[in-house]
Amino acid sequence: MKYSVYLSYLFFIAIILNSFAQDNGNTIELKKILESISTQHNITFNYLEEDIISFKIIPPNSESTLTDKLNYLTNQTNLKFYLVTEHYISIVPNKEIKICGYLMDSETNEAIENASIHYTQTNSFTVSDEKGYFEITYSTSNPIEVNHLGYKRLTLQLNKEQVNDCITYYLEPNSSQLKEVIAQIYLTKGISKKIDGSFEIQPKKFSILPGLTEPDVFQTMQQIPGINSPEETVSNINVRGGSHDQNLFLWNDIRLFQTGHFYGLISVLNPNLPNKIKITKNGTSALFGESVSSTVSINTENNTSTNNNSFGLNLLNFDFNTDFKISPQSSLTVSGRRSYTDLLRTPTYTNYYQRIFQNTVVSSTSNENIPFSTDENFYFYDATAQYNHKLSNKNSFQINLITISNQLDLQQSKIENNTAVQKNSSLEQQSFGGSAWFKRNWNAKHTTKMTVYASNYQINSKNESINGNQVFQQENTVLDTGIRIENQHEVKDVFTLREGYQFNEIGIRNKDAVTIPSFSRNIKNVLQNHAVIAEGDYISKNQKWNATLGLRYTYISTFQKSIVEPRIRFNYQVSETLSSQVLAEKKHQISTQVIDLQQDFLGVENRRWVLVTNDDIPIITSNQVSWGFTFKKNNWLVSMDNFYKKVDGITSRSQGFQNQLEFERIVGEYTIIGSEILVQKQIQNFTTWLSYTLSRNNYTFENFEPQKFPNNFDIQHNLELGLVYNADPFKIAFGSRWFSGRPTTLPLTDIIVDNDIVYNAPNSARLPDYFQTNLSAGYTYTFDNLNKLQMGASVQNIFNTKNNLNQYYRINQNTNSIEKVNTYSLALTPNAYIRYFF
Repeated sequence: MKYSVYLSYLFFIAIILNSFAQDNGNTIELKKILESISTQHNITFNYLEEDIISFKIIPPNSESTLTDKLNYLTNQTNLKFYLVTEHYISIVPNKEIKICGYLMDSETNEAIENASIHYTQTNSFTVSDEKGYFEITYSTSNPIEVNHLGYKRLTLQLNKEQVNDCITYYLEPNSSQLKEVIAQIYLTKGISKKIDGSFEIQPKKFSILPGLTEPDVFQTMQQIPGINSPEETVSNINVRGGSHDQNLFLWNDIRLFQTGHFYGLISVLNPNLPNKIKITKNGTSALFGESVSSTVSINTENNTSTNNNSFGLNLLNFDFNTDFKISPQSSLTVSGRRSYTDLLRTPTYTNYYQRIFQNTVVSSTSNENIPFSTDENFYFYDATAQYNHKLSNKNSFQINLITISNQLDLQQSKIENNTAVQKNSSLEQQSFGGSAWFKRNWNAKHTTKMTVYASNYQINSKNESINGNQVFQQENTVLDTGIRIENQHEVKDVFTLREGYQFNEIGIRNKDAVTIPSFSRNIKNVLQNHAVIAEGDYISKNQKWNATLGLRYTYISTFQKSIVEPRIRFNYQVSETLSSQVLAEKKHQISTQVIDLQQDFLGVENRRWVLVTNDDIPIITSNQVSWGFTFKKNNWLVSMDNFYKKVDGITSRSQGFQNQLEFERIVGEYTIIGSEILVQKQIQNFTTWLSYTLSRNNYTFENFEPQKFPNNFDIQHNLELGLVYNADPFKIAFGSRWFSGRPTTLPLTDIIVDNDIVYNAPNSARLPDYFQTNLSAGYTYTFDNLNKLQMGASVQNIFNTKNNLNQYYRINQNTNSIEKVNTYSLALTPNAYIRYFF
């Protein structure tokens, strides 16, 4: 009886409180409202728990009819009520009602990408795209929270009446927090330095750099301290002393084994795609392998919200890019570029031709004093396609395709014994690649992505000797396929964990055939490897400490060999103006490029890809550590990095020797130590900078004497100066580059001994210093919000400086003497472009 009184009392109090709550407009859970209506009207509701759980509303008047109550609930929620039978009602969400908006930085007025937009106390969320645009299905009256690292949290209280109001929201940077970006403008607008030590290039935001008419990916990255190409090409980029093949180049997860058109003078990637390029010199994420130098990851992101089309023309090629919506959830991006050099030869083409084909079969007489004429036909093209589909707010997938080609046909003719002799040679270089990924956003803090990819590279040449009947055919083919699974989840507000698995199979074939004397070889190797990845990011609550610790375990099944590679990134914000950083990594690679003969593949692309054999071509490994700091105040930027890198397992064949080591087959290492510094100042629309790199790079070959000597890529001093003026619609850039001469090897004597040249110690001499000054300018005319016209011009080497890029010696068979062969830089070369956006 006592307990009954207590229960009656509690029940009475509950009724009073419930009545009071309704009278005062308090909300209760929708599920309880539906249960009450079910009891009162003898009906059954059918629904998914996740569709109604987030709604809390004021209950309808209990005296209202069932129809009035359902209409009331429809107006208060994003739900539809279907009367299946007289006593059975189905409830489904109305997915047609969406809320949209744009997120912008309140200080820079730039779009904020990858911000998280989610309803509080639910799993309903989305992320903003590269234009800051987002849209989310109206599923609850709960507030919407907008979160992004480095910005103050924004809370939006929206309702169904605002679905057609695509409002721009401004997020305020949190000055007390450590931002993801250390330097928003690095050298020029569109290049930034990130908190993890990497550099990001966004061509769509790109301003201008000296000598470039367009944001060429591989030309632009050479402006960053520590990255250069002593041969002025994008097919021989050295990052902190490493050879070009020691860099990993990825386009939408597809590995690029070919990076240059015109055999290295321009990039194989259309610079007008909406690319986002991330360059990592050290502290590489554990998600990436197969390189002992840098990692360059290029991702093309299309936008399903608007159409974007452009057409352009310069003095080498024409190109187009179109990005259009197929449906509200899907879009397609298609781009293409082709040279017209086989139809029209501009001054730009003439200078490029003279630069790239000097001292090759295309232009060389091979020391034979026999006159002949040469007629060449050369062109290149590339094309990409990308399909994006958003299955839902949580699921999306993407398909990417790329094809690249360089074609050279060479016809040589001469008169011999009063008879016309004609020989035809050719060089064909092609790449095909494809990737597809599926991404699942489980919630605002948990994402899984699965990627499959394939990359095929092939170079073929046929060399018919003009001085005989020999025909030399060569082929180098690479097929790289794999699968990658990545999982990322935010464990706590301060800690994010990433795990992954990768399987990769790479096969490389080398074929050679000679008619006189008869000889042929066909070598194919295949390697498979598995990799397991674990990586964690930690950000302290006061945002001063930022650390990443990664571990990559690789098992090469062919060799039954395991490799464990730790990766470390550590950043400390000393004050609002000063931050310090430590990076370290251990990496390896199983593919490399070698040179058998300097005149292979017509002497133009004489490097061929090979796989390690774990014997005469060992697995290449690297260890690198760096420490640096960044200082920012009053529009000054001072950045400095000190680094040490050691790479083991290199072969002499991979280094391009043209001295006594040219035909050696020895294994060694190189060690480089150096410092990179950038001083930059912004004054209104002007940005000026001075960068300097000091380094020492030395080989060690234990089976050769001397064992230690300078690296072929040892550029000890590298100085760059630039000035950019950017005031829309006009922009101009002026800059100069100077670096000390590369190592070279001189003959010890002019006397030929045993039909060979006797040399001094390897790389004991230096070429003259290099100096070049470049100029660029551009203008944009805007017709309306969609249509605009861009025009510009550039001049490379405006003082027409004759720089000696390479020097080697050979025996002249006619005079039986030693002769010196020099390779010179690009002469004064103009270029111009025009581009129309619509």
